[in-house]
Amino acid sequence: MASGSSSPFHWLGLLKWSLAYSDGTKPSSDAKPMSKEDVEFLEKVMQEGIIDEGERMKSILKDLTDSLEALLGVECPQEEKRKELDEDDMLDLLQELRDIVEQIDYARAFMSLGGIPFLLGCATYHASEGKDTNRTIPKSIRKAALGCLSTMTQNNPPVQLRLLEHGHMPQLIQLFFDYTPGNACGNDADDSIREKAVQALSASVRGHAMAEHIFCQNEQAKAMLRLGLGMQPEGPKPSAPLRKRSLFLLRALLTSDDATAERHDKFRDEVSFVCTHEIDEKWEDDAEIREMGLAMLAQLLRHKYPEHQPGDKNVSATILQHKDSIGAVGVARIQEIRSLKEGSDEREYASLELEEWETLLLALAEVEKEAAGECKDDAPPLALCN
Repeated sequence: MASGSSSPFHWLGLLKWSLAYSDGTKPSSDAKPMSKEDVEFLEKVMQEGIIDEGERMKSILKDLTDSLEALLGVECPQEEKRKELDEDDMLDLLQELRDIVEQIDYARAFMSLGGIPFLLGCATYHASEGKDTNRTIPKSIRKAALGCLSTMTQNNPPVQLRLLEHGHMPQLIQLFFDYTPGNACGNDADDSIREKAVQALSASVRGHAMAEHIFCQNEQAKAMLRLGLGMQPEGPKPSAPLRKRSLFLLRALLTSDDATAERHDKFRDEVSFVCTHEIDEKWEDDAEIREMGLAMLAQLLRHKYPEHQPGDKNVSATILQHKDSIGAVGVARIQEIRSLKEGSDEREYASLELEEWETLLLALAEVEKEAAGECKDDAPPLALCN
């Protein structure tokens, strides 16, 4: 049996030890008392084979804190020894931490250890004036910290609330802009960090009514989404992963159980952009993003509000404004996909997009028919409906 708690096969070693002392054919009454050496061996195996996740998280935090302090030049008392791990070792620890906090209870335990401010600080650190600005946290470490935040907050209301209390939104939104082309910090543009920032924000707000509301009221958050989607007037188009993350968050906000007509109206321009760009192969070359855009529009057309609200047709009306262009693009794309050879890889790859196009055009026709019927019912005698 391999030594050390890192071996994934300790449970097999324990099983082999147990089988060596009992073959299942003799009654347990015939078993001999274990010697002192056997007891000590069994205790050692049990200790090595069972990992205390709480203690492990503390150890990871301590090692990461020591290493980052050394990296950033934080003075250390002479009598205190600290680990100084390299970048790869720190990334390994952050990945291990992410695996642990994937479980909701451990995520909450990590929160209780003070893990949230540590991860936020790690992701958003800036050297203050008077300090060595050449010492900074590597981008890979920042992205790994953001990944941990995303994992521990998703579908975890207590952690989402604690993030709100720590004021995470302005910090992560600013991080997004710090790596946007033309930023004021002098950083090189980096869509991989921007994508991770959007992912962390998305995980921290989705499904949490208060967090969703605060995000939607934040103009900087809205500006971030616009840039993430690719709505900037000039400059290169954002990377596909960033566009995908941004569209995913937009869809989650607009199709949430807590979405209102006011929220839909606030993101009217973004919905129009999806209608004119994100579903058109001429602009959006990523099939998965086009599929997401098509599914979002169909879902919005069929969205039912929990109660009657003034202007509750806003989102449908916005989409209907683009019905002609949507129809033209959709019909051409459907014909193109259907012309592909049956059973070919290309046809199989495009099958989901074909299905989403058919669903959207059907939903569009249904909503247009309803709108025409309402117009007819409400019109005065002899009036013409446009």
